[in-house]
Amino acid sequence: MDIDNVKNILIKINEQLQLNKEYLSELDAAIGDGDHGHNMAKGFGKVAEDLKENEYTDIGSMFKKVAMLLISNVGGASGPLYGTAFMELGKEYTGLNELKIEDLEKILELSIKGIKFRGKAELEDKTIIDSLEPAYNSVKESLKNNEPKEEVLNKMVDFSKEGVEHTKEIIARKGRASYLGERSIGHQDPGVTSTYIILKTIRDNILGEK
Repeated sequence: MDIDNVKNILIKINEQLQLNKEYLSELDAAIGDGDHGHNMAKGFGKVAEDLKENEYTDIGSMFKKVAMLLISNVGGASGPLYGTAFMELGKEYTGLNELKIEDLEKILELSIKGIKFRGKAELEDKTIIDSLEPAYNSVKESLKNNEPKEEVLNKMVDFSKEGVEHTKEIIARKGRASYLGERSIGHQDPGVTSTYIILKTIRDNILGEK
């Protein structure tokens, strides 16, 4: 993918978050402030506006701008978490204008690194990590086995979806939802769900480019 493909995927992510903002906020209303969907839609809306208005010479500088826009426009914990992930990517891809399927492992790894650093969350805490880490492990294994691009991406989304479903079974240990304790069991985490939507959009658009 060249820089224009990456830009297009970011714009498509915004479109999907706009479509799902009410659903995500409904999930959040059960265990949080009820604004996750609207916050994500606002932040990625600003990202899409910027990408349509400005040109970037490399993927790293584009990711850094995405990070700043998310941090300044997405309310709650999600802004700093997603923003830190994109900031890590911005540092890694400075000066580069192309991504390959092999970069997906590094992108997920760095995103997890940034989010864990910022949010101090681990697997099973009922956070974004419960979607990202299974997806990362799947991609790492698929690439190690030299599986076709379609398999790499489809498995990534499948494992991310399993992470979403698993959040219904566990207690929230971070964020506003953690105040509920065992009452958070049975509720799907909105942040994990928005992460799944992002990964699914990436998959759908990469495979759509065939």
